[in-house]
Amino acid sequence: MVVMDGAGWHKDVSELKNISILKLPPYSPELNPIERIWRQLKQTSLSNRCYKGYGQIVEAGCAAWNALVAEKDKLCSLVACEWALL
Repeated sequence: MVVMDGAGWHKDVSELKNISILKLPPYSPELNPIERIWRQLKQTSLSNRCYKGYGQIVEAGCAAWNALVAEKDKLCSLVACEWALL
């Protein structure tokens, strides 16, 4: 199963066999788990900082991502949305 959020750059993959597509409703970032992950990274690690260049931004983003992935329980709590039934 592939979950698509309806972004314009997502192409139609209906021609692919053996893949189910679940399209999220428009304007529903609360149903997209990656949105909660990005919010967490921005709030805890990436906002209110001054970076000297693109490389430093990428390095900080990777470090924040790796730290979050290392915390399995926290990551699971961010992507779980038991209240939402699709």
